[in-house]
Amino acid sequence: MRCPQGGGLSPERQVFREYILLEAAGMFAAGRDNASVARELRVGVRSVQRWRRSWTERGDTGLRSRGPVSRPKLDEHLLAALEEELARGPAAHGWPDQTWTLARIRTLIGRRFHKTMTLSGISQMLRRHGWSHQVPARRAVERNEAAVAGWVKDMWPRVEPPRRRSTPASSSRTKPGSR
Repeated sequence: MRCPQGGGLSPERQVFREYILLEAAGMFAAGRDNASVARELRVGVRSVQRWRRSWTERGDTGLRSRGPVSRPKLDEHLLAALEEELARGPAAHGWPDQTWTLARIRTLIGRRFHKTMTLSGISQMLRRHGWSHQVPARRAVERNEAAVAGWVKDMWPRVEPPRRRSTPASSSRTKPGSR
């Protein structure tokens, strides 16, 4: 089981992975070979070999999860403060428009909490906590939606070329009339 890019499993996936490892431990105790364990659990043989080595050295405790590899950069208290700052909006922090980009959030984290994070780390942290990325609608302020809708309805059918009708095709690479 590979971790997603950037590392780390969610708590639910950690529980599931630990369940798979303990299933493997039961199969090891029953004397099953690596290939059959891998086939039944739908994992790679190399992973099963690594699990068996941990199991023989430390038993079932060798297969238990030891938690996340590192502590999160922002604990729950700091994350709540970050969400408050994000809710205030980018204009409150000196940016000219109302779009939160990952680079702006990284700058905000650096200014407010004196911590550095990568853009992918920020993206994953925000996704885990229910935030989604924003894509600004690139539209002119002067845009007249009614005029655009009228143009699409009236003018576009006249400008757009007609669709080619579907005709039975030949499987020959040459044109039938070229002989």
